[in-house]
Amino acid sequence: MSDGHRAGTAVSGRITVEWGSATHLGLVRSINEDSFLTTPPLFLVADGMGGHDAGEVASAIAVEEFGRLVDGSTLTIEDLGSALHTAAGRIDDLSDGGPLSAGTTVALVATMEIDEVGYWVVLNLGDSRVYRDSEGIFEQISVDHSVVQELMDRGEITEDEAKVHPYRHMITRALGAGPESDPDYWLIPAEPGDRLLVCSDGLSGEVPDPSIQRVLESDVSPQDACDALVDLALAGGGHDNITVVVVEALAIGDEDTVPGSGPTGARRHADSEDTWPRSPATPEDDRP
Repeated sequence: MSDGHRAGTAVSGRITVEWGSATHLGLVRSINEDSFLTTPPLFLVADGMGGHDAGEVASAIAVEEFGRLVDGSTLTIEDLGSALHTAAGRIDDLSDGGPLSAGTTVALVATMEIDEVGYWVVLNLGDSRVYRDSEGIFEQISVDHSVVQELMDRGEITEDEAKVHPYRHMITRALGAGPESDPDYWLIPAEPGDRLLVCSDGLSGEVPDPSIQRVLESDVSPQDACDALVDLALAGGGHDNITVVVVEALAIGDEDTVPGSGPTGARRHADSEDTWPRSPATPEDDRP
């Protein structure tokens, strides 16, 4: 059972979306430092780091600043950059310059209308991930900002070696906790039936990609997919906090569809029920 979840359906940036979300403490840690946002047009996961309450506060700041963008006005990529900049300044103010400075990853999916076309905008900073499953093609969109990813890029270790490497939890970019805070962006045309997963490494570190793919391609609602993914992470050991958000495109533009029933090419499943996420708690030390 997850600590909290929230689901819903809405029209956002010419894309009719249904989403689900779930977060869990895991089986080892005593505090959940993950935070998430599921308010169209933004779907975000932030994984906090740093001792003395800093991790939870940092991830909550990220959610708060991006949450200011979901006021009904048109969202732009520049707005995302501005929210990052403001959040970074607030998080920097938390830090004392020590080795446990506050910081957080940020991974998000936003729906946008550009020239009357519906797009997914993906932003990544750190090692929280964004995956996409579309018409049977499953791929990781984001690229981890981590030590082991750099080692793999240079051909010094394999993917299997990265999973057990002693530096596998060390990231090279974050919001706060260091000088490098430039995110990567992707702009992807949306298609009916697309499913995008945003998750903390509490999922990706415990569950192999083929298992994630099977869940995303199953004929269940986004909320049921989130709950299934959390269960897999717990079965894999649950060594970290686990947070997952699944967003599905039910229709694009003016297509005739009933939210929750799915247009041609989209998965068909029942409507999800709205529930709310956990209350804030005090984090523990999250050192690698």
